[in-house]
Amino acid sequence: MEILVKVSREQMVENRARILREASRLFRARGFADVTVADVMKAAGQTHGGFYGHFASKGDLIAATVADTLGGEASAMADIDAWTDAYLSPLHRENPDQGCPMASLAGLMRHQTQEARGAMAHGLNRHIERFAAALPGDDDAERRQAAIGRWAAMVGAVVLSRAVDNPALSDELLHATRAWIATTQARVTTDQEEDARA
Repeated sequence: MEILVKVSREQMVENRARILREASRLFRARGFADVTVADVMKAAGQTHGGFYGHFASKGDLIAATVADTLGGEASAMADIDAWTDAYLSPLHRENPDQGCPMASLAGLMRHQTQEARGAMAHGLNRHIERFAAALPGDDDAERRQAAIGRWAAMVGAVVLSRAVDNPALSDELLHATRAWIATTQARVTTDQEEDARA
């Protein structure tokens, strides 16, 4: 009997993880309003009735999905320039269901529950901290400011590139943002080198 309960708990954990994974993919692709609980459960290969064994409501699912998805964004930024190039690429733009949850969901968060917005704030702050740690320089406050500016530009570029029906403008938004970041970083590096020599 004890083994059956343990397997059941493990299966519940696995089922919940599958639901969150599919909800994340669907929400990033279609937004919160256009995805139903039935859509998520079908994608997860489970019955609609099983939903309430995991979540109290769709709002609860959204909050849990945001927390889970942003919690999985903890990948190291060993090569910040390569990571930036991949982020500001047509491949990322064209695959929102597999891309950055902030670029897909941030604009939709103001209509969500306090719990969902809190999960977004927590995930965003953790991401900014990781981003700042990957940037050059010795001043923590300056690195955090640079991380916020760079991240806002990157997310904004992806959001705008997805919003327009003009392929040339869409590509230009990504390319110009990469160029602006490279120019800004080069200027900061030069300033830091001059300060070190002074």
